[in-house]
Amino acid sequence: MDKTEMQAVDALRFLSADMIEKANSGHPGVSIDAAPIAYGLWEKVMNFNPEDPTWLNRDRFVLSAGHGSALLYSLLYFNGFGLTLDDTKRFRQLDSKTPGHPEYGHTAGIDATTGPLSQGIAMSVGMAMAEKHLAAMYNKPGYDVIDHYTYSIIGDGDLMEGLSEEAINLAGDKGLSKLIVLYDSNDVSLDGPLDLSTNESVKERVLAAGWDYQFVSDGNTDVDAIVAAIRKAQKTDKPSMIEVKTTIGYGTPQQGTNAVHGAPLGEENLQKMRDFYNWDLVPFEFTDDIQGFFDDAVADKRPAYEAWSQMFEDYAHNFPAEAKQLTRKDLDVDGLTTSYKPGDMIATRVASAEVMGEVAKKNPEFWGGAADLFSSNKTYLKDDGNFTKDNSAGRNVFFGVREFGMAAATNGMNLHGGDRAYCSTFFVFTDYLRAAVRLAALMHVPSIFIGTHDSIAVGEDGPTHEPVEQLTSFRAMPNLNVIRPADANEAVSAWKVIGKTTDRPTMLVLTRQKLPVLKETENAPVDKGAYVVSDAKKETPDGILIAAGSEVSLALTAQQQLAADGIDVRVVSMPSMDIFNEQPESYRESVLPKNITKRVAIEMGASMSWYQYVGLNGKVMGVDRFGASGKGPEVVKKYGFTPENVVKLFKSL
Repeated sequence: MDKTEMQAVDALRFLSADMIEKANSGHPGVSIDAAPIAYGLWEKVMNFNPEDPTWLNRDRFVLSAGHGSALLYSLLYFNGFGLTLDDTKRFRQLDSKTPGHPEYGHTAGIDATTGPLSQGIAMSVGMAMAEKHLAAMYNKPGYDVIDHYTYSIIGDGDLMEGLSEEAINLAGDKGLSKLIVLYDSNDVSLDGPLDLSTNESVKERVLAAGWDYQFVSDGNTDVDAIVAAIRKAQKTDKPSMIEVKTTIGYGTPQQGTNAVHGAPLGEENLQKMRDFYNWDLVPFEFTDDIQGFFDDAVADKRPAYEAWSQMFEDYAHNFPAEAKQLTRKDLDVDGLTTSYKPGDMIATRVASAEVMGEVAKKNPEFWGGAADLFSSNKTYLKDDGNFTKDNSAGRNVFFGVREFGMAAATNGMNLHGGDRAYCSTFFVFTDYLRAAVRLAALMHVPSIFIGTHDSIAVGEDGPTHEPVEQLTSFRAMPNLNVIRPADANEAVSAWKVIGKTTDRPTMLVLTRQKLPVLKETENAPVDKGAYVVSDAKKETPDGILIAAGSEVSLALTAQQQLAADGIDVRVVSMPSMDIFNEQPESYRESVLPKNITKRVAIEMGASMSWYQYVGLNGKVMGVDRFGASGKGPEVVKKYGFTPENVVKLFKSL
């Protein structure tokens, strides 16, 4: 690349440095040193259209090193994604389009929210999985409607996180040949030189995981070498890691040190950087010639977009059902049911499995997997094959014992679009993947997380496998639906809610132990979050029993025993607190009238979240200590979850 065009690379560097300086906050190091990588990728290789930033067949890009957001905003500005210079001048300011880390859905052109290190590369793995799977599912002879690459720029910090190991191994196992990761290898982390904490060989690590590996020795100036490496990576049958050796903050007085990692350069150092690059333009000023390099690159991409658009129009005419599946957001969940009848004893994980089978039949875009727990979670889709290196049309993903990698990849699968993905593990192990659930909630991505073995009723496996605090902690997470069905009927209704939910993730919490199918829960309004499952006989109840999950049947039995003693109470099933809290006040009042203050909540989990419903005059029968190892029913009884104890607790009010 000639020196004239290098000005476009340097423009990325200076716009990044100038916006960080104006904000007096940010990370100039990576934004400066990774500019040649970004320019070579975006302008010379990547396929996108800024006028249609959510184009289904665009190349995906994830800045896993999300602290380098200034560089991404610079790319979006110069490539015409709608950012203005004024937007860049408001970097990191409240309500700006340029927040401190990239936010999906907030700024056009951002394919994933990043910043928590390594989640970016893991979501990239999920995107590449989706590309491979959807291509096998939907491409037809002459219609390669899904045919693109997933790119990610990562840093040393990404590779130090354990999640990166899970993601790298998963990608190698699934043979994701259209995943290309560019590693900005500058040997510096926030606290200092990289060798303070790690000395591994990234090359040997990724080769062992089944990746292709290349090394570019001069990432500071040799854009041509970077582009050549990417072109070569496109031709391999493996995922690719391109290690690009750079100098952090290249061209600044602090280059090569952690001093340039996370603080503005300062006016004096910024001037010295200008001297180094012979840059005589004032901050936020760029010539028409510089903009022209970006404009020409975008124009060169236009024919591919137009050709694809015409192809997809023909595809939609010839294959309307497939085109609809690729472009719709929700799932067809009308008419879902199970074969179970009132009085049957069935675990909600088993009931959910039957419902999932029905969802899969009606929705070919529905797929997912488990963290080596298919047989326990009951989430395997029968007769739908396994997603493997050689069978990318399979709908069951064996994620291995990689809970975090699984959940982050599931987010990537759903971010890709054209599909709807789920993942599953024991509920107690959701602690391993919590950060991915949080990111899904932040991004408003409808990932489906399934946690089975939901309480101390797990029994023999003991306290390590018995969730206690998990329900309360997930209920505290904004923009997450936590649904804990009481029986098979509520499980059906839960999946109807999940299928229609497009703006947030769901945590579906299911039992291992068998539960009675209740006649009272038929057509349960889980979409309301809570409802009166069995009302008192008189107009004003003597009190209210509130329960979720397996404890609803316990509350119903206690209601009968209280009635025998002349106490007439209402029973409320509350499968989802967050959904209930979003209902109109009039509905909430109809379920939990304020004038009825004698209330008991019942759940085999931490009691904290229930006090918002029972108030100061009520009580909670919960579990505020760890579980115990023993037969499930004996553990449940030891912890006091019997009808007699519910009756006793209510009478004590």
